Amino acid sequence: MAVAAKKIISRIFTCVLVLALLAGGIVAYLHRQQINDHFAAQRFEPTAQIVTLTNDLRLTEAGHRIFWASAPTLDASQNFNQQCAKVEHSEEGHILGCFTESRIHLFEITDERLNGIVEVTAAHELLHATFARLGDGERSSLVRKLNSLYDELAAKDPELERRMSVYSGLSRTAFANELHSVLGTEQRELPEWLEQHYATWFKDRGVILDYFDSYHAIFNELKQRAAELQSEMTALRTDVEQRSVTYDAAVEQFNSEWATFVARNEAFEFSDNPAEFYRLRADFYERRDALGAEMRSLNADIDRYEQMRAELQELGELNHELEQQLDSALAPPAPAPTGEV
Repeated sequence: MAVAAKKIISRIFTCVLVLALLAGGIVAYLHRQQINDHFAAQRFEPTAQIVTLTNDLRLTEAGHRIFWASAPTLDASQNFNQQCAKVEHSEEGHILGCFTESRIHLFEITDERLNGIVEVTAAHELLHATFARLGDGERSSLVRKLNSLYDELAAKDPELERRMSVYSGLSRTAFANELHSVLGTEQRELPEWLEQHYATWFKDRGVILDYFDSYHAIFNELKQRAAELQSEMTALRTDVEQRSVTYDAAVEQFNSEWATFVARNEAFEFSDNPAEFYRLRADFYERRDALGAEMRSLNADIDRYEQMRAELQELGELNHELEQQLDSALAPPAPAPTGEV
């Protein structure tokens, strides 16, 4: 009996062990991406810049793991363009980052006026990496919900519609992938279900939005001020041109009437009525002074127009300068590999 009991216990133990191994295998299979990410993140050797960037993004443990598992690079050379060569973008846009072949590549921008743009780009590409890790069912559900949400938001937000127009030719899934990154890094007011989704990767998504608002405000202010100047200049030019026509006509009439007045005086028409002479002369002097004041006002407005034109030109140059900072095509050549001349 004792021997039989031992055999039964042994069989039970073996069955339990097999079941445990099977269960462990199933769990490992279901979480294979997380396991792979864990070891990939452990093997990744970040630069000091990447460490700082990671801290600035305020990532959760899951977000941190995926970011480092994607082996992010930060490069200000043409090497970045080679890494992101297959990425499509609109003619008016710039490639500042990409998620390709399971890796994140970021274009390094050091201009302090554009602080925050690297952080926003990193968060944008991280969300592409998280989207790629979704299971088929979860992705399908998210695509449906995102596209539905976009229809609602775009109806009230023309700027979002314009922002997403560069992706209009993509499939619904690819469009949702881009929307997933754009909403997560650029939109503050989102439904709670989506906020909870993003909370999986970011401890405080508001930090990313603050970065976005910071550098985006620079371009918005330049654009707004340029539009204001153009509007003011158009109105001022129209006003000056109309007043100039009136002024020229008034001067011509004044000169003609003055010549007549002088001729009458030289013909002694006012000999018997000196009061009329002085009255007319005073009127002419008053008109002359008014014409002089109008001339000075016109010249002042012309000077003001030139000042606005100069400011508009400076704004254009500043905008061009900032745009050049974002143009990776202008980056210096990639450094030669170690050991090469």
